[in-house]
Amino acid sequence: MTDDIDVARDWLGNEVDCGTCTHLGLRASGGCRLMHACVNDRYARRIDRFFNWNPVLADAYLTHPHFEVRAIAAKHANLFLLPMLLDDAEEIVRWNTARRLPKRFVLRLRSDPHREVRMRVATLLDGAELAPMMSDQDYYVRLVVASRIAPTLLGRLMNDDEPDVRRVVALRIPYDWLLAMVKDRDPIVRLEIARRLSPDSLSVLRRDPDWRVRHEVASRVTAAELAELTEDEDSMVQEVARARVAVRPERPRGSGT
Repeated sequence: MTDDIDVARDWLGNEVDCGTCTHLGLRASGGCRLMHACVNDRYARRIDRFFNWNPVLADAYLTHPHFEVRAIAAKHANLFLLPMLLDDAEEIVRWNTARRLPKRFVLRLRSDPHREVRMRVATLLDGAELAPMMSDQDYYVRLVVASRIAPTLLGRLMNDDEPDVRRVVALRIPYDWLLAMVKDRDPIVRLEIARRLSPDSLSVLRRDPDWRVRHEVASRVTAAELAELTEDEDSMVQEVARARVAVRPERPRGSGT
């Protein structure tokens, strides 16, 4: 059997026969075209084009044995027929269904067995609706949640196992919570904390084990905290600290001298 895209075959690998198609009448009116817009073709793009041209036919294909047909038909079918597809065996069918339905249906898929569905569901939800997904087993789902949930709800993710998640948390949590993460085990997370802290709070990180964090501290910490950093073990940290010390303005001389 050839796999040539220029041969019209159905999802089972059989050659498409327009003569036996129930939509034969559409061909004459331009409603379908072999290898271009055909519901029986195995290629999703051709199926999609068929339903774009004939959306009123989508309802009849919601139970088609080929998942690509069901998934694409779900984009056009009557909304009242779609809930049954939320339990479809294929994740793409469930997702195409969910994004057309009211949010109360989308909420059902927060615990979908497939990570791709949960990731996409997370992009549709806001605020407290995302809270149950903060403990998702997949770190990328939690990453999406961390980037969308209200900053004041991020407390549970401040100690997430994945540094990428904690980095997003460090970028978004309320300022008053930053000091609680200064001892994070990942240097990139601590660097993000350092970048957000004000100069008068940066001194807590002046002895951080990572030179990049200390470099950020040396670049912005208040002048009174620079002395220790001018002798830092890292030459780049030393350099920025000493350069700042060197340009500190002299104190004005007294009028009696």
